[in-house]
Amino acid sequence: MLDRLGLGTLLLAVAACSSAAARRGSAVLYASGADLQSSNPLVTIHPLAKQVQRYVFLTTLARYDSALAIEPYLARTWQWSRANRRLTLHLASNVRWHDGTPTTATDVRFTLDAARDPSTGYPRLADLAHLTGIEVLNDTTVMLEFNSPQAGFPDVLTDLAIVPAHRLDSVPRDRMRQAEWNQAPVGNGPFQFVSYEPNRRWVFAANPDFPAALGGPPQLDRFIVVVVDEPTTKLAALTAGELDFAGIQPAHADFVRRDPELVVLDYPLLFTYGVVFNTRRAPFDDSTVRRAVSLSIDRDEIVEGYLYGFGSSAYGPIPPGVPGAAPAAAVPMDRASARRLLGERRPSFELLTVGSGEAALEQMLQAQLHEVGFDVRLRQLELSAFLDRVYGQRHDFQAAVMGIPGDLSLGYLGPLLELTGIRAGTEAMPRVFVDSAPVAFLYYARGVQGANRRVRGVHMDLRGELSTVAQWRVEP
Repeated sequence: MLDRLGLGTLLLAVAACSSAAARRGSAVLYASGADLQSSNPLVTIHPLAKQVQRYVFLTTLARYDSALAIEPYLARTWQWSRANRRLTLHLASNVRWHDGTPTTATDVRFTLDAARDPSTGYPRLADLAHLTGIEVLNDTTVMLEFNSPQAGFPDVLTDLAIVPAHRLDSVPRDRMRQAEWNQAPVGNGPFQFVSYEPNRRWVFAANPDFPAALGGPPQLDRFIVVVVDEPTTKLAALTAGELDFAGIQPAHADFVRRDPELVVLDYPLLFTYGVVFNTRRAPFDDSTVRRAVSLSIDRDEIVEGYLYGFGSSAYGPIPPGVPGAAPAAAVPMDRASARRLLGERRPSFELLTVGSGEAALEQMLQAQLHEVGFDVRLRQLELSAFLDRVYGQRHDFQAAVMGIPGDLSLGYLGPLLELTGIRAGTEAMPRVFVDSAPVAFLYYARGVQGANRRVRGVHMDLRGELSTVAQWRVEP
């Protein structure tokens, strides 16, 4: 990760100037709090990495517009069979991989076959359970067959970016996480990969040949993701003009607003924070202990004292604004009931979190739980170490503070339950979060970004921070 001097050195090298904002022209620098994990959508969990895949250097079959309606992207048109069990997709014929190879239906079949192979480890494997067949009819037409009628266009096809078969078909599925392509990807999107320095930066340049029907070439010359894990370093670089975008702590919003060169962007997220319990291990193999944690948490205090109002209290996994989703019933804090559930027990556990700073949220939780009788030990980890312990085969954790990225089809609920060690049928899934309490939900997050006013055309919403990046432009 970058210290203050390291960030300055990096940005000087990128922009070849000492005050980056004015002189770097149409290159935009976007701060990420952690490395992007991978450029491979078949194995990626990290939310920002998934956005870079979907919106920057790869394409999905379809995507959401600003009203959250499905619109064509790589697939220009499609038709359902009468019984809604066959979906025929007609692809754009003029999309090329950045090495010049045409993007074809073979790439779509390869991507979907790899995603539904359990050995690959695609995080949304369950969303492809009803997909039983993939047939390439010609270079621009592919037919998907499902084992039951589908309610509509599958959300997973707006999330999973298509990858190049000719670059990845020689990689064993169980080795997909180690593929060389993951750190030097060849894409087919509006930006093309230029370079990657681990834990420092990802550089993408405008693709001048991106088809007009899909949006045409982007207006930025370069889009650069800079890894900056310290909030104070990000803030200092943003106010110095060395970064164009940086996620900021809610406590810093008023400070940023006072800078005439900057603006604070506040937008909804499909992102819920919670304490995720590992029900395979003590003390959280006991549902009464899990309930006691949830009853002990003062969510309003967290929203006001930690988020400064940029969020709302959460009692379930589904944020407000998701079409068709019923809101979770509020369960007020009740520490007397929490103590009764614990009785004479004084549970001790390690709470994992990502980061290296003050961990204000985790300290608030530690203090709140201590009042009821819990002994909480905080353990901060770098992102890759956190993911390995939580998502690895051993699930080496008792509890973890996590941001839980959502999707509009609610396909994330199944993997979230499986992570806790609980299995449930699709229809019963929302109820399981109430009955079994596998997660103590904390808050529904809102995004808070500091942005340089020189970048125009920016719109951030439930689709993500980068959904309009191809339309961003720089004005002096």
